Amino acid sequence: MSDAFTTRVLNITTGSEETVVDLTRDCETFLREAAAGRDGLLNVFVPHATAGIAVIETGAGSDDDLLAALHTLLPSDDRWQHRHGSPGHGRDHVLPAFVPPHATLPVLGGRLELGTWQSVCLVDTNVSNPERQVRLSFLG
Repeated sequence: MSDAFTTRVLNITTGSEETVVDLTRDCETFLREAAAGRDGLLNVFVPHATAGIAVIETGAGSDDDLLAALHTLLPSDDRWQHRHGSPGHGRDHVLPAFVPPHATLPVLGGRLELGTWQSVCLVDTNVSNPERQVRLSFLG
């Protein structure tokens, strides 16, 4: 594969509770090596049908607010036609329609270009699957 494209898979343990995991440092670490000071694009992708990638503020309650909003929009009850797994698991399969499984972000001079309070996060509401993979890909 050429130097213009580099990819790496992160293995993330999300545990047994709904969670938002900040991946920003992992992205920055990857870009120090992969981008080597170049401009380009970082694609962050989670290859799971029940998780997503969000660019949000973390640490000031927004991550908890996101989970609360998702719980309001997508309650864990028996309304879902997709019924395997834990009760209400069908909602987890609808999550990627609201929090997509990917984000593509600008990289300038080898650095991720985020706003002051923005973080790249894995959003996982599926309490039955505590192990996730996240693919980071740099094109530049």
